[in-house]
Amino acid sequence: HLVESGGGLVQPGESLRLACTASGFTVGDYHIAWFHQAPGKERVGVSCLSATGTFKKYEDSVKDRFTILRDDAKNTVYLQMNNLKPEDTGIYVCAVHNQLSLCLTEQGALAWGLGTQVTVSS
Repeated sequence: HLVESGGGLVQPGESLRLACTASGFTVGDYHIAWFHQAPGKERVGVSCLSATGTFKKYEDSVKDRFTILRDDAKNTVYLQMNNLKPEDTGIYVCAVHNQLSLCLTEQGALAWGLGTQVTVSS
């Protein structure tokens, strides 16, 4: 069971930290990915973190702006989003993933949260 939180309405250039909190399992035992679905568009992977915590991957449009990190004590994976842009608007969903090499695709995603809405607008 995954629950996302932390979304909201911000202005361009501002930051948000999204949280993906797991219950019933330990996030450190799985690869975790964040996906973004913009209005009217397909869901795309933006970042993923390996179970070991040593491998991180980012989609090109968010590199240098987004950071994925994990707090084992809180059983939570975060997506720190800085310098947000209007095109970052949409629903952000986290997923458990079993294929690290494909972690920015839906192939291999095993379980999904319901998502949290991010709106970037002036």
